Amino acid sequence: MTDIGKIFIVIGVILIIVGLLWGFVGKLPGDISFKKGNISFHFPIMTSIVVSIILSLIFYLIGRFK
Repeated sequence: MTDIGKIFIVIGVILIIVGLLWGFVGKLPGDISFKKGNISFHFPIMTSIVVSIILSLIFYLIGRFK
C-alpha cells in the first residue's frame, strides 16, 4: 500500500471516531453549563478529558506502528 493510502485510512478512522463522539459533545456528566437571562456559559470539562484521552491513544498507536 502506498503512503497516501495509509494516510487516507488514518484520516477515515479519525473521522469515524469524531462522528461517533459528536453526539456526546457537551452532554457528558461533569460538563458545566449555566444560563441566566441573555448570557449562557458552557465549559465541557469531561468532554475535553475524553477527547484528550482518545487523541492520546490515536497518536500513540500511530507512533507505535510508524
